[in-house]
Amino acid sequence: MPKGRGKQPEFYDIATEIWNRKYRYKGNQKDIPEDKTVEDTLHRVARTIAANEQNARHWESKFEEILIPKYFLPGGRIIANAGTQRSEVTMFNCYVMNSIEDSIEGIFDTVKDSAVTQKQGGGVGFDFSTIRPKNSHIKGCEAQSSGPISFMQVLDSTCRTIMSAGQRRGAQMGVMRCDHPDIEEFVTAKRGNASLQMFNLSVAITEKFMNAVKNNSDWELSFNGNVHKTVRATELWELIMKSTYDFAEPGFILMDRINEMNNLYYCETIAATNPCGEQPLPPFGACLLGSLNLTKFVNNPFEENASVDYDLIDSVTRTAVRLLDNVIDISGYPLPQQRDEARRKRRMGVGITGLADMFIFLGVRYGSAKSLDMASDIMKAITNAAYEGSVALAKEKGSFPLLEEAKYCRSKFIQTLPDEIIAGIKRYGLRNSHLISIAPTGTISLFADNVSSGLEPVFAFSYNRRIRNGAEDDCTEVEVVDYAYKKYVEHVGKTVKEKDLPDYFVTSDSVTPEEHVNIQAALQRHVDSSISKTINVPADYPFDKFKDIYLYAHSKGLKGCTTFRPSEHITGVLTRKEDKQDAAALADTPPPRIPDRPKELEGTTYKIKTPLSPDALYLTINDIIDEGTRRPYELFINTKNLQHLSWVVAMTRLISAVFRKEKHPSFLVEELKSIYDPNGGYFSDGKFIPSLAADIGLVIEKHLQKIGMIEEKKKAAVVDTKKKVERNDSKFMICPQCNEKGLYSSENCVKCILCGYSKCG
Repeated sequence: MPKGRGKQPEFYDIATEIWNRKYRYKGNQKDIPEDKTVEDTLHRVARTIAANEQNARHWESKFEEILIPKYFLPGGRIIANAGTQRSEVTMFNCYVMNSIEDSIEGIFDTVKDSAVTQKQGGGVGFDFSTIRPKNSHIKGCEAQSSGPISFMQVLDSTCRTIMSAGQRRGAQMGVMRCDHPDIEEFVTAKRGNASLQMFNLSVAITEKFMNAVKNNSDWELSFNGNVHKTVRATELWELIMKSTYDFAEPGFILMDRINEMNNLYYCETIAATNPCGEQPLPPFGACLLGSLNLTKFVNNPFEENASVDYDLIDSVTRTAVRLLDNVIDISGYPLPQQRDEARRKRRMGVGITGLADMFIFLGVRYGSAKSLDMASDIMKAITNAAYEGSVALAKEKGSFPLLEEAKYCRSKFIQTLPDEIIAGIKRYGLRNSHLISIAPTGTISLFADNVSSGLEPVFAFSYNRRIRNGAEDDCTEVEVVDYAYKKYVEHVGKTVKEKDLPDYFVTSDSVTPEEHVNIQAALQRHVDSSISKTINVPADYPFDKFKDIYLYAHSKGLKGCTTFRPSEHITGVLTRKEDKQDAAALADTPPPRIPDRPKELEGTTYKIKTPLSPDALYLTINDIIDEGTRRPYELFINTKNLQHLSWVVAMTRLISAVFRKEKHPSFLVEELKSIYDPNGGYFSDGKFIPSLAADIGLVIEKHLQKIGMIEEKKKAAVVDTKKKVERNDSKFMICPQCNEKGLYSSENCVKCILCGYSKCG
């Protein structure tokens, strides 16, 4: 009962909002009724999944017992799709794609497979380490390869194009080994322009590399046994860390440790993860997720005798394992290889959400020594219950087909389990190869009345959130309060300002990086798969200390590590009230002065001829003299082809607006040049143009060079040398700067004879 008196404050009902937007089935012309309440939705899920059981009515009731009180929250795809007419849509959250064959056919098979997977609602992960590095010789066509980054651009464009089931954009993870010859380009691929924005990037780190960093040794970048380049390990480490410090990418995956600790070490090799990193998976692997809502397992919250109900955790976990195991059989799969992989191993990931709110209910500070012990105990209880439940399922329904008991029980993670569980596996088998994973739970945590997400600390006890209203640019901003804070207000019977809350109410910005790592490490000991977690770092955190976070994470036994440091390069979905006030203050800054247009302007007209259209495009860029400087003022595009009229009008207006407001609009060039057409590009004057938008970017670049706003990249002036290139161009590689065959090796460095590029600076 609340201690205080008076009317309780009302808070925004984010749970109902999320249910209505994401999970509610709104009916159709067939015989499936509309979900009129949240309970209807959860009844639908329980009934559909229980239909796979012989005693369906009994298990429908058991599943409802954990779903309706929200003790257990299945992955959002399950809640949204189970029992609806969206039979082709997968109930698995995400996949790792096939190992990419190093051929044009193999690469575009992967593009096709990923498009099909994303269309049906699955996020995807890729390992790009199998693609030969840039400028490698391609047999049979006397050409050089464009490298893995160029094909990542194709996948990025494909992902941008596809709106997956449920009206959400696809998510992608790109992984590259730390010894791949293109690793430096991979690490910096997302800097400075809009390319690869549909990807999360992670470097697959090996123990050999970590030792080389610690010993300041040389590091060989090789492909198929051939060394392409040797760098200092510490220099590559600095590049990775600086990019992560400034751009929050790439992440850090300890791939050797993942394979070493893999339960199925004897029959699979893992080289990539799903988009958020909590599921390292083999080719065509799928992640099936669900989370225990830990706020529901606290007796007497906020009281001195508050405690964790371990018996309830045990029973809910066992039922959750059975529920998810049924999903493997009833779900659709985008590809038959994904279905086969899922059913041979029956992988799942039972995780947690609401950890930070649970700590608050118990009066324990997130990151404290007590919280570490408690987190470890709770995760151990969940893991033991999950494995015991899977042994019982194996006894009833049979083991996963690829189980080899002797080899499986020798795996390093299984050896950490109690002896009685190992004995049970040896006697009865095991239904599921992997059972535990801690995934992001952003939306289902909101559905559970905004409990703290996953294992993360509370972001803020009151914040504004942008809710998308269908279209990407149509958003509503609402104030949301944390579940534990709301319950505390109900407990004391009055609103409490954040500064007056007990000291165990902590937010993410008051948790140290070391405390973040410690929490993740405490849980990782009892997680057979992996964990998705962000280590928040203050904006003013020194770079030298920042680097140590990753070394510390390595020493604590983590399988991966990602950080987030606020910077001018990054924007987020969540904003605090004070952040909004700061933004309002910035809004008071006078807008940039836009010079009036004179009656006459001088300009230049350029012609673009592409195989995309029988008619040429004519681009006219007019300049203005502003404060003594010549700069572009407006752009016009003319063409006889009316097919692209609306697109052309939009481009001219947007680019002209940028010209008028930006005194130095050169950033437009890189933005446009980074756009790749998913239908393929074309060649013009011997250069590959990835899209018509990129061609427009090249024209703008040419114009800015002409008027002196940016420096022109000049070709070599010696005519005889140029003729030599034309006569014997097989001796030269394609230059990454001018895209022409002029790159050669000299003085232990590669240089371009045409544009002056030098890899050595």
